Amino acid sequence: MTDETRPEEGRTPSSEEPTQQQERPEFRPAQDGGWGDPSGRSGDTAILGSPSGSSYGDPGPGYGDAGSSYGDSRPGYGDSGPSYGDSRPGYGAAPGYGGVPGGGVPGGGVPSGGQSAMPGSMPGGMPGSMSGPLPPPPQRALGMGPGWAPPPPAHTGASASGRGAPATGVLVALAVIISLVAGGIGSVGTYLLTRDSSGTDPSYTLGPIPTGATSRPPESIAGVAARVLPSVVSLEVGNGTRTEGATGSGFLIKGGYIVTNNHVVEMAASGGEIKILYNNRQTTGGRIVGRDPGSDLAVVKPEQTFGTPEIPLGNSDQIVVGDTVIAIGSPLGLTGTVTTGIVSSLNRPVVAGQESARQPEDVAYISAIQTDAAINPGNSGGPLVNVNGEVVGVNSAIATLGRSASAEGGNIGLGFAIPSNQARRVAEELIKYGKAKKPRIGIVLDPEYNGQGVRIATTPEQGRQPVEAGGPAAKAGLKPGDVILEVDGLRLQNSEELIALIRSKTPGSKITIKYQRDGQEKTATLTVMGEEDPAASPSPS
Repeated sequence: MTDETRPEEGRTPSSEEPTQQQERPEFRPAQDGGWGDPSGRSGDTAILGSPSGSSYGDPGPGYGDAGSSYGDSRPGYGDSGPSYGDSRPGYGAAPGYGGVPGGGVPGGGVPSGGQSAMPGSMPGGMPGSMSGPLPPPPQRALGMGPGWAPPPPAHTGASASGRGAPATGVLVALAVIISLVAGGIGSVGTYLLTRDSSGTDPSYTLGPIPTGATSRPPESIAGVAARVLPSVVSLEVGNGTRTEGATGSGFLIKGGYIVTNNHVVEMAASGGEIKILYNNRQTTGGRIVGRDPGSDLAVVKPEQTFGTPEIPLGNSDQIVVGDTVIAIGSPLGLTGTVTTGIVSSLNRPVVAGQESARQPEDVAYISAIQTDAAINPGNSGGPLVNVNGEVVGVNSAIATLGRSASAEGGNIGLGFAIPSNQARRVAEELIKYGKAKKPRIGIVLDPEYNGQGVRIATTPEQGRQPVEAGGPAAKAGLKPGDVILEVDGLRLQNSEELIALIRSKTPGSKITIKYQRDGQEKTATLTVMGEEDPAASPSPS
């Protein structure tokens, strides 16, 4: 509580603050020209030190009498308390002027020989005719009449400020407070005297470990991870000479097949070996069933599954930006790693595999799901799942700030996954035929065009016509030189984006294209076609 708001508890305003010590009065002569009698009596009867007159120590008329000046003007002095002669030891008892006992004035000295201290006084200390200058008033004289300082008040037990003694309740409260403070000080003192100087305390404890249920709701991240982790595997791939190797991830689908990335297992395509490590730490070998470099997908058949559950595939067309997703895999060889994030973007064009591609068809064009879930080298081929534990993407690539020939970049919050609907189609075709169809619309693009959208070439390229006769584009009315602006409402930025979008489609599906010809915009509907169903061929071992 601050001073500004402190309550006036226990304090009451006083109409008069305690007075300081009264200043010494200025002594002046009486109005008749002499000091006169302080009691107000006439000069001929005012006798100082007279044996027959009233001495200052004698409580005679005027000092104890209620009708005197002190009784009239100073209530309580004289009539309500002891007289000055009685209540002040030494007053009247000390020698006065002239040496008469009881006649001395307090503070007045006694001249030697008992002579009068007043000039012109009679022998024996009796004042004479009062002629000549009167003596000065005695030092520190007490008030004894008009013009003199009032006498000090009698002691009645009250404080100088007029306040009474503290109430009993206040004293009790003070006693309680003092006892509490004393007890606290005693406890601290006991601790200081008995503590171990080394800082250790043999009796110290943090209490028991809390107990309770460890189960998590099925829809929580922990609940989803518990369901999905058993279906995720780690892959170690060698080229048969043990001089090179690759690691990645995969997941088990219906029939005991494992889906992964092509770039994870391609090293084993020419006689290498694949080692599969399950989440329960059991291992087995495997072989490639089929792979599709254009989509960066592959299927592996393990020798044993050890009862590992399969993971369901979801509908990637139903996810939206902002959905929660979970990435599971073996980044940097750390098996069973779970990270979480959101869908950051959709239809993000990603081109991968240019360095190892033997022909243009081997370059992967992916219309990817972008996520900020942490994905690192080793996550490739692992699942990206939704909150229902369904696979909505296959983790395939990451973006880095730079490339180095001797090191791989790590996660910077930009990971990319192949949509599960594309993975579903490709996996089915790989299991059936060992290879997958390549979706296309029958056009050749102009690589020199830098304008808005994507332009169809105007001249043949590598022996291919700009618009394939009888192909989907020709059937929809497109011609060489037309500029494709949109696909299914998505504004195109470059040719890579168009290729990635077409390859993500299922052959036989329809798409809507907006294109421009001679400055006019037109719309057409195309049916995506695929290459002829590939003939079944034995999978490479």
